[in-house]
Amino acid sequence: MGPKKVARSASSDDPEELARVPLQAVLLADSFATKFRPITLERPKVLLPLVNVPMIEYTLAWLESVGVEEVFVFCCAHSNQVKDYLNKSQWTKPPSSFSFSVSTIESHDAISAGDALRVIYNRSVIRGDFILVSGDTVSNMDLTQALEEHKDRRKKDPLAVMTMVIKHAKPSSTTLQTRLGTDEIIMGIHPETKELLYYEDKADHLQRVILLDKTLLMENPALRLHNDKQDCFIDICSPEVLSLFTDNFDYQHLRRHFVKGLLVDDIMGYKIFTYETHASYAARVENFRSYDTISKDIIQRWTYPFVPDVQYLGIGYQAKLERQGIYRAPDVILSRSAHVGAFSFVGNGTTIGDHSHISTSVIGQRCVIGKNVVIESSYIWDNVTIEDGCKLSHALVCDGVHLRAGVILESGVILSFKVEVGQKLVIPAYSKVSVLPQPCKQDSDEELEYADATSGVIESPSITSVANARNQDLLSDMLDVPGSDANKVGISGVGYIWSVSEAEHDEEWRFSIAPIPKEKLEKFSHSAHDDNDEVNHDESSIPASGELIPDSDGTDFDGGVGEDYRDSADFENEVEATFRRALAGVDVQNVILEISSLRLSYNMSHADCAGALFYAIMKSASDISYSNNTELSANTKMEINKWKNLLKNYIKSQDEEIEVIMKFEEICLETIREFRPLFTDILHHLYEEDIITEDAILSWENEKQGADESDKIFVKQAEHFIKWLKEASEEDEDEDD
Repeated sequence: MGPKKVARSASSDDPEELARVPLQAVLLADSFATKFRPITLERPKVLLPLVNVPMIEYTLAWLESVGVEEVFVFCCAHSNQVKDYLNKSQWTKPPSSFSFSVSTIESHDAISAGDALRVIYNRSVIRGDFILVSGDTVSNMDLTQALEEHKDRRKKDPLAVMTMVIKHAKPSSTTLQTRLGTDEIIMGIHPETKELLYYEDKADHLQRVILLDKTLLMENPALRLHNDKQDCFIDICSPEVLSLFTDNFDYQHLRRHFVKGLLVDDIMGYKIFTYETHASYAARVENFRSYDTISKDIIQRWTYPFVPDVQYLGIGYQAKLERQGIYRAPDVILSRSAHVGAFSFVGNGTTIGDHSHISTSVIGQRCVIGKNVVIESSYIWDNVTIEDGCKLSHALVCDGVHLRAGVILESGVILSFKVEVGQKLVIPAYSKVSVLPQPCKQDSDEELEYADATSGVIESPSITSVANARNQDLLSDMLDVPGSDANKVGISGVGYIWSVSEAEHDEEWRFSIAPIPKEKLEKFSHSAHDDNDEVNHDESSIPASGELIPDSDGTDFDGGVGEDYRDSADFENEVEATFRRALAGVDVQNVILEISSLRLSYNMSHADCAGALFYAIMKSASDISYSNNTELSANTKMEINKWKNLLKNYIKSQDEEIEVIMKFEEICLETIREFRPLFTDILHHLYEEDIITEDAILSWENEKQGADESDKIFVKQAEHFIKWLKEASEEDEDEDD
């Protein structure tokens, strides 16, 4: 380790000079890993399509949206492809109404992210704080607050060199599936300053105990450990970060070496802080499982406005959003008897034949899909030909692949570019097939996306030989059928099936597009349950989440008690953000679709949706300028009338109506107290607009009979209105008699 250098930082300049420094970003266009092989032997990961759009487009579009003015794209693997793509894209054309420049920095010697940052440091292009992001990142978050907090900290403490963006792991039916596909991250964060004090990525999900240095606990008055936070891999860095990589050549991996290295360095004292985003989307495509998860999130509009019907994102056309979350490009030819199911995308110029069925899948451009084809939860890229009778489930098929009639792709199959599969062949689950032979493995943990030109290849069976061995019975049967041609059955095919070691095969399910097998999920769940039943009295070990306060009588853990509350709060924030987009002019049907997706993802009820949406409507009403209660009441009634049909979409029964009333009570007591004197007036208006029925109001009043006096505030306030409802009801009964 050499002597420390002092980087030239704009933060040390005068305020006027600081104001003239543009916001810059470093985008790493190489993942320095091999998780997307064999595909990345031929094309860089950042140019792989994600819902028919190259991944790098999402990252660049987001950087432009947050006010970045200069982006430096670092290229290594397949650098010519990246440069050619950018030169032909909108990003390198002369700016029109905005200042956003994209330039490339190329190096063929870098084998890690650390090497890349050292190259960038030597180019002297970074002049101030910058955003560090990978080109496989998808986000729609606003960075304004995070940037302000970072700069404020820098003014007070020059040793605060980085702010990491994190978020609460999205609760959904796929959360366990997604988290088992990545290393579990444990973060120790100071609850007040948000300083990162501990960071560990655990590969073993069945190990429920971590070890902490007692010194860490003694030196910090409070430390909260989290295993429910997602690292977004979006960092706001000071220029010192680049010089630290230059001075420490053992820093290769951004998290495993740099972050963990700074946290244990007692000499220099550099600090890393966190910023948690709550109502925004941010995720990175790390492997095939996260590729599947993020693709579904895009289709279900978590990433708005970076969705197919709003942003062109380099594909040259704008898809049309139809019912049930189906996106269709302009020139699709769809047979009358073919069916495209919910949350699917069909690309431009694609033809789909009779009686074919496509569900929760993405189909690329200029594909030809024959008759009686079944495609389920799969990703078909451009110029793919799928002949009659094929069946694909949870598979990924790259450009130019040809599947002849009757082919079956089992779960988790990856077919790389221009692979051909002969008639009626069955490709086994988790197989990876490429027209290129499998290169020898490198010793490095962090590898380039392409194979070293000097490396050898592994003896890989061809798709023909393996498939023929599995289909001998089929061949024999065909020979006995008059008019059959054995040369066209089970023989025709182009590609090598890559082999995996026994250890890798056991882990293949973790990173696959295919759902995690039931027995694996049960094993994980049972292990977690067993660990919770055991009490570990080792004073040097603690559970993987909670808050530690030295010298206290006990340990206060928050890993379970507050989860439901946090999930509910996150859900309400998401619904409010979705409703805000409706205020900005987004079609109401799109809003309904997004809220429905949120309901499913967070496992919430219609009552939860109704309450959250009502809160968003009331909040928007309170944001309109007013000078007295009369004006506030008028504004509120106007907003309720405007959005009542949207609200009624989630009011299916009396339960939802009562939830709206109770949410109104909560608003008046806790969040927008200006509504307290207007409770009865607004409740009456909800009744008049047929949003809340008489039965719901009387049931709410009846439920309050045995409550404490503090819970009867609004029942008493509305007693005259409730009395009027009862008398009117009795009069109606008398008239009926």
